[in-house]
Amino acid sequence: MKRKEQQADDILPKSSKGKQEGFRTNENMPENAPVEQRITATLEENYMPYAMSVIVSRAIPEIDGFKPSHRKLLYTMYKMGLLNGNRTKSANVVGQTMKLNPHGDMAIYETMVRLTRGNGALLHPYVDSKGNFGRQYSRDMQFAASRYTEVRLEKLCEEIFRGLDKNAVDFCDNYDGTMKEPVLLPTAFPAILVNSNQGIAVGMASNICSFNIREVCDATIRYMRDPLTDLIEIMPAPDFSGGGTILYDKSEMRQIYETGRGPIRIRSKYRVDKKNNLIEIYEIPYTTTAEGIIDEITELVRSGKIKEINDIRDETDLNGLKITMECKRGTEHDTLMTKLFRLTKLQDTFSCNFNILINGMPRVLGVRGILAEWLVWRRACQKREVLYDLDKKLDRLHLLDGLAKILLDIDKAIAIIRNTELEANVIPNLMEGFAIDSLQAEFVAEIKLRNINRQYILNRINDRENLQKEIADLEDILRKPQRIDALIVKTLENVAKRYGQDRRSEILHVDEVEVLTNDQMIEDYRLRLFLTEHGYLKKIPLTSLRSAGELKTKEEDKIIQELEGKNKIDVLFFSDKCNVYKMKAYEISDSKPSELGSYLPNILNMEEGEHILFMHVTEEYNGDILFAFENGKASRISLKSYETKTNRKKLVHACCEASKIVAIFYLEQDEDFAAFSNLRKAITFSSSLIPMKTTRSTQGVQVLVSKKGSSLTSVVRLEDAGFADPEYYRIRRTPAIGYYLKEETLTNRQMSLGDV
Repeated sequence: MKRKEQQADDILPKSSKGKQEGFRTNENMPENAPVEQRITATLEENYMPYAMSVIVSRAIPEIDGFKPSHRKLLYTMYKMGLLNGNRTKSANVVGQTMKLNPHGDMAIYETMVRLTRGNGALLHPYVDSKGNFGRQYSRDMQFAASRYTEVRLEKLCEEIFRGLDKNAVDFCDNYDGTMKEPVLLPTAFPAILVNSNQGIAVGMASNICSFNIREVCDATIRYMRDPLTDLIEIMPAPDFSGGGTILYDKSEMRQIYETGRGPIRIRSKYRVDKKNNLIEIYEIPYTTTAEGIIDEITELVRSGKIKEINDIRDETDLNGLKITMECKRGTEHDTLMTKLFRLTKLQDTFSCNFNILINGMPRVLGVRGILAEWLVWRRACQKREVLYDLDKKLDRLHLLDGLAKILLDIDKAIAIIRNTELEANVIPNLMEGFAIDSLQAEFVAEIKLRNINRQYILNRINDRENLQKEIADLEDILRKPQRIDALIVKTLENVAKRYGQDRRSEILHVDEVEVLTNDQMIEDYRLRLFLTEHGYLKKIPLTSLRSAGELKTKEEDKIIQELEGKNKIDVLFFSDKCNVYKMKAYEISDSKPSELGSYLPNILNMEEGEHILFMHVTEEYNGDILFAFENGKASRISLKSYETKTNRKKLVHACCEASKIVAIFYLEQDEDFAAFSNLRKAITFSSSLIPMKTTRSTQGVQVLVSKKGSSLTSVVRLEDAGFADPEYYRIRRTPAIGYYLKEETLTNRQMSLGDV
């Protein structure tokens, strides 16, 4: 570290070394010349104060559940009498708030918008609104200008300001020192958990989800009685203002409750109108917007990934959110929605980060930690309220004590007042005559003459006795922490009863959620595969093939095999180097009849000089593969031997490598074949003569005996051999030397003899 500092010093001019703040490169430079400064000093002096200001005074909420901008706005509305009065124009509130908040009017108004019932961002709004405040679930629905809308405080704010006038919290000067404002609001319930709160500071962020107020109050009461209670059993999951369905994983939720970090998956709610073949989405995740979802679905339909939707439209109205999708005939609505949950933000994630300012320091706390810190703070507020009441009652008792002394000799008091010449001397004379202080004397002097009667005297005596009992009770509360907790519990029970509401977000356990695999996400349709001699593969849907003209191939190329199947079927390619390549049909791009198709050596990563001889499609891997080799042998291998549990793309040693492959066939049952040698010999045989093996590398059995260096040149199915008398070449056992071809046994003598 010292070495780095030394290097940094060496970079600077010699005249600057040892200076901490800044330096001038030339001592003769004028005083107003720019001063060079070290970057570390610049960061420390300029950037760090800014970063701390953003963290402490702007972006991160405190234990009362509010950021400074929220607190200043709500306090201003409280001082304007909007807790019990009529609504006033939002512009009026914004203007008054600027006395506390140094930001611009639009920033203040946007803060208010989020707190309103009309916007719907909060599960339990703080501002009762009238007019257009936009909607939290809409990206494009803008709120009206502040001169058109009206606001007042919700009744819930009674609990926010409870005890504010009883010195429950500290006050500080506003930014210009002309007013006082509360440092925190004495929230009577854990508002930090009741409403969601997001903020991005410098180097840190906060993202707190909302919980049901009834569950939060119940959990807080249970925690006060037993700090080890399982909170997740009382408040199992968050509750979002936009509703939706929470995909519930208890272990993940417990991690969030303990650490304050983790994801919560939220899924949209929908209903199906089978009569009109419609899907109506009426609740979406809190983290997304209706327009964003519509854009995503539109793009999926345009790209062809979703083909079941004819139309999608936003039908949101005064009754709330509604996105309507018009489906094609035969659509499985639940399956379609499961696809959309995976591909769009119809299912989204809320990333929790419970970062809260505790005594000016940011801390990430779990739910239990938040409740513990809130209780410490709330107990202090409650104790300050009790102390305030105690002080007021002691002051009142002090006055009544003075009155009691006067009432012992009321005639003497009257005489003192009557015999005093100057009004200014009344108080001193009473103080001297009854040994009371100035406050007591002032109180006595203000008593009206009509109140000097027996009833008044008895009532004041009773007041004094009641005050003494109340003071004793308040002192007892201050001595016993459990009585402070009892007051907090009573308040929490009242909040839960008055403002509690049913959960908006449903809970669905992840075990009950249908999850589509990658294979299920693929559309399945009928298709036909065409393999050419030069290694091109065409995949054409049957719907396109019906209207297709002639299939295009390269010059001197031809189609050697065609198969029909489905888009999710397995395709096996057998090569002349005894390899088998496997892939799903949907991994092959669709081709038009006028295109050449996909070049297999490229998509299969084949070896140099390798060619595909045979192609087969299968789902169940039933049947056998028959191989014929140049040395006259044939092997029969179960197709099950090529089925793999892992998704391997290439199987080596797929058959015997001792001789060149002449032909490959797929067998569902035994068939008859014709084999030809280069000596113009032929045989016909049943595949039942070839024993079935499970080992892929088996050499098989000798079918046609090799003599004088002869070799097997071709094998075809018997119906393709062109034999007029196939039984002439029939063999009953293997191996066989074969029969020379005779013209009278062939249906087309010239062509058959020439080909052979």
